[in-house]
Amino acid sequence: MAGNWKMYKTPAETTAFFEKFRPLVEKSEHCEIVICPPFTNLAAAVDAAKGSHIRVGAQNIAWAKEGAFTGEISAAMLHAVGVTHVIVGHSERRQYFHETDGTVLKRTQAALEAGLTPIVCVGERLEDRESGDTEKVLTTQFHGGISGLTDQQFAKIIIAYEPVWAIGTGKTATPEMAADAHRIIRTQVRAKFGKDAADAIRILYGGSVKPDNVKTLMAQPEIDGSLVGGAALDPVSFASIVNF
Repeated sequence: MAGNWKMYKTPAETTAFFEKFRPLVEKSEHCEIVICPPFTNLAAAVDAAKGSHIRVGAQNIAWAKEGAFTGEISAAMLHAVGVTHVIVGHSERRQYFHETDGTVLKRTQAALEAGLTPIVCVGERLEDRESGDTEKVLTTQFHGGISGLTDQQFAKIIIAYEPVWAIGTGKTATPEMAADAHRIIRTQVRAKFGKDAADAIRILYGGSVKPDNVKTLMAQPEIDGSLVGGAALDPVSFASIVNF
């Protein structure tokens, strides 16, 4: 269960969140819990999560190890802060900052080289779904952004399916729609990396996940977890999703 805070909260608000959140999930050992705050809050989050089984992730990562890349944050910098996970290729990065399948692959490889776990995002826009192109888009994103990994690299990633039309819109893919998309992705994995890899890969659903819909989503065998946006900003709300 991963929470993506996007561009919300200060370091002080991050500390306050963890103070309320930790007691609510201290016995929640049925899943891995990852919280991804903005870069400026990572140190506060790592500090606040110490001694718990909560992991901290970043929302983006540079593909270069260092250099003249103003505004970018390298894998080594994230690792030094204590981050264990990183979101790669989120739909908002693709939509607003011109992320491509090629840069998704490069960022994923950079994360893996530093020992970080990438949460690699794929998903279609509303016009893609309405025109019947969901499978085509997911297949293209998989081949351009994920299939270039080695078998050993692929075994260390997490995939998140995010229907772009269901992010922050209040619309949610039905559990059946989400499961169908996850099956498409798993079929691509099976073809490229084999049955064992397809069985082992964790595919998260991200798209307006809330306390009142998480149970029906997670009842789908194809769905292995959630990448939660707005509902992850409130400690009680996110804890209820973790403890679905």
